Amino acid sequence: MASDQQTVVIYPPAGDGGRRVRAGPHFLGMAYTLLDVVEFLRLAGMEDADDDWLRRSPLVEWRGGGPDSWTAARGLHD
Repeated sequence: MASDQQTVVIYPPAGDGGRRVRAGPHFLGMAYTLLDVVEFLRLAGMEDADDDWLRRSPLVEWRGGGPDSWTAARGLHD
């Protein structure tokens, strides 16, 4: 997968704190920590992905909170 050129989207935390991760049209998994996201990206072929890259890259779109947000907002339902 040429995911190094695709937008990576990390969705808002679900009720259990997990966040869906997509690279382009591909669902990579449910992440519960930043290191989970790194591992999904590495498995998808992005060998250079690390937590620093995730925090800085313009290719990463954080929805519903940034890289340190792993708790669902109160009052929201998935």
